[in-house]
Parts: sequence; structure tokens; C-alpha cells
Amino acid sequence: MAAASRYGLSLKQLRELMEHRGRDGVGRIAEYGGVQEIARKLNTTEQTGLLGERSDLEHRRDYFGSNTIPPKPPKTFLALVWEALQDVTLIILQIAAAVSLALSFYKPPKEDEEVIDEGQSHADWIEGVAILLAVTIVVFVTAFNDWSKEKQFRGLQDRIEGEQTFSVIRNSTTVQIQVGEIVVGDILLVKYGDLLPADGLVIQSNDLKVDESSLTGESDMVNKGVAVDPMVLSGTHVMEGSGKVLVTAVGVNSQAGIIFTLLGAAADEVKSEEKKQKKLEKKNKGRDTNQNKSAELDNAPQSDTNVEEGVGNSHPSHALPNSSPGGGGGGGASQLGGSEDDEEGAGGDMDGEKSVLQAKLTNL
Repeated sequence: MAAASRYGLSLKQLRELMEHRGRDGVGRIAEYGGVQEIARKLNTTEQTGLLGERSDLEHRRDYFGSNTIPPKPPKTFLALVWEALQDVTLIILQIAAAVSLALSFYKPPKEDEEVIDEGQSHADWIEGVAILLAVTIVVFVTAFNDWSKEKQFRGLQDRIEGEQTFSVIRNSTTVQIQVGEIVVGDILLVKYGDLLPADGLVIQSNDLKVDESSLTGESDMVNKGVAVDPMVLSGTHVMEGSGKVLVTAVGVNSQAGIIFTLLGAAADEVKSEEKKQKKLEKKNKGRDTNQNKSAELDNAPQSDTNVEEGVGNSHPSHALPNSSPGGGGGGGASQLGGSEDDEEGAGGDMDGEKSVLQAKLTNL
């Protein structure tokens, strides 16, 4: 609260202010009393700028943030080794080495007729160890090359960022300072060809036109002025004219910083969502498999019961001749007929069992 009362505007209010564009932005600035009033609340003026006192600059960095976007942490050497091990060729070689070592330690039962060369049996492990040694060398060389390249790239990036300077007004004097030292309340002197290092409000415009395609995707140049569109964003290029800009947001609180932060968070969220999606797919596959198995088990007894019932209903027709008593004069014929009917009944039972088995196999 003390810092907010000291400056008259909070960090949240400045971030919300920079989200507006065009006429809407002009209206929002008018609600705060105009650009000059906003500068006064930030304890700065168009002509004087900041006084440049160390304590004041440090306090502004602590409250409004510094004009740096923390880079993504570099990968460790072990992480690079793990990435190198994911190569398909190396994975195949590792499997081959493991199989070779396993076979080298396997000793088949000895037979009297076979003569085993003891020297050859003791040297079988060399092939597997040689493959593993070659894989280890390739992995460490690849990881070391990636680590050294990343280190050189980060060193070059830090060197470029350290050499970037910008013109600002401090204590009524135009000075060149590093981009990382710019704070909220500084007055930037922008001109043709500059890459804006922070978000701000245009205080003075001399036919100022900016290319915002890097953030908005629009290729047309945008006119910037106090009464037209006073909001300028970090990461955009000045294509024409010149002017003065009051810095209102730096670093991760600028629009470019917010986008970079969201992109980093979005990448992490995408990875976590992919992991969750894979887990859900595995669970769904397991559920579908269990449901299919339970459905087969539920359907199998019903079909078997129906088939057996049909076959059971056909048994009496085969058993009817056996149940009928033999007649008087035709006893021998009836006995012969009975034996033939028994054979037919046995054959019918065999056919019924076959049909049951076929039905079961079909359901399976």
C-alpha cells in the first residue's frame, strides 16, 4: 500500500491500462487525467525524466519489476545424456548387447561326445561389452556436443543483450543505458529503426508509425499519437517518425513478457494434458476390454443354454423307439428295430454334442 500511494498507480492498474488499444485506450487514459497526469503519479516528467538515484531505481525494480525476462533453465548434462539414449539405433544396440551378455553367461549341459573350447567360452562376453562400450562413447560425445553448443548459444545471447542500449531522459539529460536497466517511469526517446524495449504511452509523436506484426500479426503500420493510439508495446519496431514514450510496464509485466510467460505455461500444460490423455486412453482401453469380456461371458451361457435346450428337446424323438414296448409276432423285428434305433439314438447324441461344441466355439 505504501508503494502504491508513493506512485499513485499500482502495477495491476498499469497492466490493465496497457490492454486497451486505439480510441478505447485514449478513453482509459483520459479517466486517469491524461498522459501527463499518469507521468506525475509515477513521479516523472517529460522534460526531466527520472532523477536516476540508485535507491529510487531499485525501489521501482522491486515494485514494478525489472526489464528482464528470465530464460528457460538450461538442460543438465544428465538430461542431455538421457535424450541421446532415446535414439532408436542405440536402443537396438543396447538390446543386442544385453542379449549377447546373457548368452555368454549361459552354459548348456555338457555331453561326453562334445568337446568345448574353454578359451572361446571364456571370451564370449567380450562382444556384448564392446557393444555397450561403443554405445556409451557415442552417448557421452553427443551429450557433450549438445551441452557445449547450448552453453555457447547462451553466452552469445547474454553478450548481445548486454550490448543493447537505448536512449532515455534522466535528470534532464539524454543518456544511453542498457535495456535491462530501464524501469517504469523512464522517458524513452524513440526513432526510426528502434526495437521498443518496454510497454509505454506516447507523450510526444512526430508522425510515429509502428510495426506490431510481431505481436498482433497485422502487417500494416499503426499510427501512434496522444490522441490516436498512445499505447506502444515491447518487441515492436518503429518504422517511421520519432517521439517520446513513458514506460509503464517492463519485463514479464509487459505484453510481450505476458505472452512469453503464457507460452511457457502453455507448453507445460500441453505436456501435462498429453500425459493425462494417455492415462485416460489406457484406462478406457482397459475398461472396454473388461466390458467386452464380461459381455462375452454373459452371452456365452445364454447361447449354450439355448443350444442345449434345443438339443435336449430333440432327445425324446431319438428315445421314443426305446420306450415303445415290442409287439407279439414281430418280436425279432422289433428287437432288431430297437437295436437300430439305439444306434441311431447314439448317433443323434454324438451329433448333438458336436453341435453344442460348434456353438460354443462360434460364441468364443
